[in-house]
Amino acid sequence: MSTGLLLITHGELGQDMLDTVTMIMCQCPLQIRTISVGGDCNPDAEFEAACDACEALDLGNGVLVMTDLYGSTPSNIAARLLDRYSVRVISGVNVPMLLRILNYPDASLDTLAEIAVEGAHNGVIVSTRKQAS
Repeated sequence: MSTGLLLITHGELGQDMLDTVTMIMCQCPLQIRTISVGGDCNPDAEFEAACDACEALDLGNGVLVMTDLYGSTPSNIAARLLDRYSVRVISGVNVPMLLRILNYPDASLDTLAEIAVEGAHNGVIVSTRKQAS
């Protein structure tokens, strides 16, 4: 039994990130769906699409729902899922998070949520130029 993954993002951001990590890993070991939210979207219609996705993705272990920006329309749609489904919602999705998640396809929903946040924290690096000696 694996956890499903749902990306709800502005525009094609979720699909673009999914395409990127699939290219890097040469595979996609989890069931994943993306919902692209446009500026002129109907939030209720997008919520129904998210409900359909959760029902399709939840094979008994729940669904990790990731959005790009907390407090935005995608995030608000995802938050509405909390009352209906076995989901965890994380905002701030990025490529390091997705790479970490896809490396642990058999992890539980709660563990995947922790792994995602860890991947985000560890994936942000400040690089500086070395000083000449």
